[in-house]
Amino acid sequence: MPWYFYHALKQLFPSGRCISFFSLLSILGVTLGVCVLIIVQSVMNGFGENIRSRIVQTHGDIRIKSGGMVDDWESLQLSLEAHKMVMGAAPFAEGVIMLQYQNRPLFPAVRGIDPIEEAKVIPMQKFLTLGSFDDFDDRGVFLGEGLAYSLQVLPGATVEVFTPLMLQALKEDEVLLPREFKVLGFFRTGSPAVDGNTMITTLRVMQELYGMGDHVHGMAIRLRPGADAPLVSKELEAQVLTPDLDAVSWQEANEDFLFVIEQEKLVISFIIIFIILVACFSIAVALMMAVLRKTREIGLLVAMGAPPRQVAASFCLQGMVIGVVGTMLGIALAFLALHYRVQIMGCYASVTGSQINFLGIYDVYQLPVHYLASDFIVVTVFALVVSTLAGLVPAIRAARLRPAEALRSE
Repeated sequence: MPWYFYHALKQLFPSGRCISFFSLLSILGVTLGVCVLIIVQSVMNGFGENIRSRIVQTHGDIRIKSGGMVDDWESLQLSLEAHKMVMGAAPFAEGVIMLQYQNRPLFPAVRGIDPIEEAKVIPMQKFLTLGSFDDFDDRGVFLGEGLAYSLQVLPGATVEVFTPLMLQALKEDEVLLPREFKVLGFFRTGSPAVDGNTMITTLRVMQELYGMGDHVHGMAIRLRPGADAPLVSKELEAQVLTPDLDAVSWQEANEDFLFVIEQEKLVISFIIIFIILVACFSIAVALMMAVLRKTREIGLLVAMGAPPRQVAASFCLQGMVIGVVGTMLGIALAFLALHYRVQIMGCYASVTGSQINFLGIYDVYQLPVHYLASDFIVVTVFALVVSTLAGLVPAIRAARLRPAEALRSE
């Protein structure tokens, strides 16, 4: 072992003590900075992954749309399913209606589906909390749990539906009575935006409500695992679709929202980085004090022939060792905190007397976590580099000490 490395370890871990007080404070600073940064990045990754998963599960990987309605959709469906990366395609029609129950009106989105075809793309049966698709017919509807709660409706109740066609009929002095449907059950996708504002009917009913004939609004597509949705959408537009149809991947449809999520992670991480920088200033101060306390010892080392660069390396190595130990402890502490995140959040809620209900904004109902190796690599490298550089100023000062002056120092 080189003498300067041994000297650095002896300064940090002196004989008779596990660790020096100043070294302990410096390590704790790096530990907390790394821990907080890993927690923030992993939680933000979790939010992003949950949102992406909800989008794909509730809307499909790719949607085929046009400026108006899509005719001859059966042939289009066969052409789409012939593509090697497509696992299934299902027609849909969607719009907005007025839904009323016991004089309580709401204006949710309505989605008309073919239950058999829809199962190839979106696992609606998995989302049902009450009811079954075996009972799904033209006289029944399924409501999102949030929507049902707002209407205060129970399964088996009858709801009334008003459509834009009825408003158009009123202008022509005609009267169309509202359609009545039986509530067959509820569904919960995990996305408050969908669960609180969506009603599902059969495709045939939706076509009648909007006077669409045999047309649909588009096709939802599910791709094989590992497929690149934007790339496949471009292939479909070039090889399968007519010029009046567009293939929009889930990334393209939600580009702005996903960009905001990514920027949130970057901004919060940038702010947290300053914790590590503050910790590194404490490293620099601790090492500078060590230089002042050990001036005569440093002078003796130089007088015995130690090159200035090796004296400087001794103090840089002290910063690096502090960074290594602090980073390892910080990562371990982050794993521990994230493992018990539910209990920690529960204790926080009980102490403050508040409810952790902000998570619904991000389309998730519990604090999510997703680990990325790239985050750990970046945080580790950053912490080590900054910690090592923190010892640079004390190292330069130590290297410039002249033996005669250092030995005369009191």
